Amino acid sequence: MPALGATNVSTRRVEIEFDEFINVKDAFSKVVVSPTSKTAPKVSSQGRKAIVQFDDTLRANTTYTIDFADAIQDNNESNKMNSFAFWFSTGEELDTLQISGMVLAARNLEPQQGMLVGVHTNLDDTAFTKTRLERVAKTDERGRFTIRNLKPGNYRVFALADVNNDYTWDNPAEDIAFMDMTISPYSEQTTAIDTIYDIVNSRIDTIVKRARTRFLPNDVLLSSFNIDRKTQYLVNYQRIDSTRLSLIFNAKSDTLPTLRLVSPKVDDDWYRLERSRFNDTLTYWLRPDLVAQDTLIVATEYQRPDSTQNLVWGTDTLKFLKPRPKKAKEKKKRKETTDSVVPIPVRHLGVTPPSSSIEYYAPLYFTFDEPVDTIDQSKIRLEMKSDTIWKPVDRRIELVKNDSLTLVRYKITCPWEFGAEYKLSVDSAAIVGMYGHSNQKVEQPFKVKEEEEYSNFSFTVDGLLQGVPAFVELLNASDAPVRTAKVVNGVAEFLYLAPGSYYARLVEDRNGNGEYDTGNYDLQQQPEFVYYYPKKINIKKNWEITQPWNIVETAIDLQKPEAIKKNKPATPKNSRKKQGEDEEEEDEYFDVNANPFDPNNSHRGGALNTR
Repeated sequence: MPALGATNVSTRRVEIEFDEFINVKDAFSKVVVSPTSKTAPKVSSQGRKAIVQFDDTLRANTTYTIDFADAIQDNNESNKMNSFAFWFSTGEELDTLQISGMVLAARNLEPQQGMLVGVHTNLDDTAFTKTRLERVAKTDERGRFTIRNLKPGNYRVFALADVNNDYTWDNPAEDIAFMDMTISPYSEQTTAIDTIYDIVNSRIDTIVKRARTRFLPNDVLLSSFNIDRKTQYLVNYQRIDSTRLSLIFNAKSDTLPTLRLVSPKVDDDWYRLERSRFNDTLTYWLRPDLVAQDTLIVATEYQRPDSTQNLVWGTDTLKFLKPRPKKAKEKKKRKETTDSVVPIPVRHLGVTPPSSSIEYYAPLYFTFDEPVDTIDQSKIRLEMKSDTIWKPVDRRIELVKNDSLTLVRYKITCPWEFGAEYKLSVDSAAIVGMYGHSNQKVEQPFKVKEEEEYSNFSFTVDGLLQGVPAFVELLNASDAPVRTAKVVNGVAEFLYLAPGSYYARLVEDRNGNGEYDTGNYDLQQQPEFVYYYPKKINIKKNWEITQPWNIVETAIDLQKPEAIKKNKPATPKNSRKKQGEDEEEEDEYFDVNANPFDPNNSHRGGALNTR
């Protein structure tokens, strides 16, 4: 009560009866009702019934949709009823149009489960941030959605990870997606053909043609992203040891905090800053005369959001205590003598030299245990072995800082020869740290890998829009980049690649900065488009491979290989994978009469690449 598809409904209590006992699980997070309202209806179960109680008066001449997703389960075995929805109208007519599609994470094409997808008839950009989405659906475990019971007309489509359940994007920490264009849903009549087979005689028995309504569009692709404007706060602060202070923030920032030493009072030049790439982890190396101080009181000023989410400067006063030295383990008692002298240990600059085997394309890296003050480059020598004799390399060698962020990591760059043996020598006291400690003598032999240990691999890329810059990332089994190459004249080349298994992702680098950039709703800017090579790439030693790749040949939702996909649908009960079954995507045909995002459609095609 009322019946599915009923009209002229006035009751605020909806009871949906099933043929067995059921439960409604996680109704608050899974069940959504359209049109949306400030007060959500109460959803419960009782025996064979799912009950929806509306607190507000129903709107006149409106089609209501109750989308249960997979919240309904049978009471005995907890089998889920996927994609179940119930609808009725308070007027004479029932709106029947639909919009279907999929939400994928823009950066890595992961299906986004549980995102709210909705529409606005108000086509202004501010509707998404000021008013509730009008009609909504939730994405399933494959990221698919269907917004049901729409009127004819023009709509804007949005997706929202609605943390505060207000159907509005008013929290910059929420993931979102939006369509650039408006959508006008429509339907068309098609003919579906069913074939009945005679199994006994192994022949076709009957071919049945039936009329079918197809609701379009059914291939909307939404790319979800985060604007990377999280509410910043100080996660932790500590005095790591006598020489260092540390500030750790929860989110990256474009601005650095300012620090003022309140006690003891000193001038401004009292630390050296070492920072992470995104300014979320900051290490302050103390000036030598402050190392002995037991307590430091520091006023820290940094940007944080106010109640209206605007960034304002605020100050915290932090106390840093010098850590107590760890107690040494008790030693066996020794006979004390009055004339015993305890020597003062000499502290040297700690140096972590490079390993004994290096890659052909890699520099030599050094790590020190304190920032470096001075380097005497004349005391650093690099020699190469020729037959049995060590000879100096015929170029100037310099130990330089690895980048502008770190204070303790340095490198030596040299054009190595394949398979050659080298020896690096650093004389004692060649390097002096900021606390006056100098290095002990370092002598490190190492060998460069042979050319035969590498392979050369390249993609010839098709499908890129002319003039759009791009780069390709080779990925490991964790979907993390290990090498990057620009696409130059349609080719992305990876020289001297170590043998192994890789995956690949292409980024359309619209602004040419060599990095992936997220979207910006205020500027109506989509995130940069990403494509995956749909297969695993196996590389063996001494191979030379050129692989063609048409980035739009495979539907976007079928591109990412299953082996590195993290958001995978749960395996249905009583479902077992056949022995030897391939773990990569299977070939599937596309039924033009079917909704490719219908979870109950076994022949699912891919989302059309509307980019």
